[in-house]
Amino acid sequence: MTTPLIEMKNIEKHFGPVIALGGVSFDVRPGECHCLLGDNGAGKSTFIKTMSGVHKPSKGKILFEGKEMNFNSPRDSMNAGIATVYQDLAMIPLMSVTRNFWMGNEPLKKFGPISIMDFKKANEVTMAEMKEMGINLREPGQAVGTLSGGERQTVAIARAVYFGAKLLILDEPTSALGVRQTANVLANIDKVRKQGIAVVFITHNVRHAMAVGDRFTVLNRGKTLGTAVKGEITPEELQDLMAGGQSIAKLEGSLGGTV
Repeated sequence: MTTPLIEMKNIEKHFGPVIALGGVSFDVRPGECHCLLGDNGAGKSTFIKTMSGVHKPSKGKILFEGKEMNFNSPRDSMNAGIATVYQDLAMIPLMSVTRNFWMGNEPLKKFGPISIMDFKKANEVTMAEMKEMGINLREPGQAVGTLSGGERQTVAIARAVYFGAKLLILDEPTSALGVRQTANVLANIDKVRKQGIAVVFITHNVRHAMAVGDRFTVLNRGKTLGTAVKGEITPEELQDLMAGGQSIAKLEGSLGGTV
């Protein structure tokens, strides 16, 4: 079995007297899509923010490539190779696709003491990377705001992959998309996984999780109800876990150990 790229061991997160996470363990391996499921308020957002360096865990350990990590900021996790694509995508609609793709990592060329952005290289790379993800832009100068929701998700995913992400965290990437756009995003998740990149797919949509997931972990009120492997649990069983809070271990028992 492949060694996990990241391991979250007994993670707790307290906000004063409120326990947002009560001892959650989770891991994901290179080339795997591990889906984190749960209803609103289950603790999914707090957990991924802890994984990506936004929050420091109150208790527990984070191991990345076998080494214990203490992320003090999202920049620390990014430097380690963790890229997070949030629902709001952190893009500027009036700026071009190229500008958004390279934001904070602009390629430069020098004219004596002056450095300016190398637009030729930036445009060529942007067009090529978007085409690789199945999106044919009219031009690299096209404003991000003119793209569909699924295409914007693709820009964010392509950007993360190009800049060397080892772990890609996707926060509800299909929540506001139509059927066709959702299919494109799910296809790109599969494409990224096949490149050997680890993917954490956060969703409350069981069908979307089942389409691309290799393993499924269910959160409920800050605690994990267990992890199931693809082919060993049905969409209906996963939906029942999310709705009723029954643990996967109990479900195994009720089904004679088939989960």
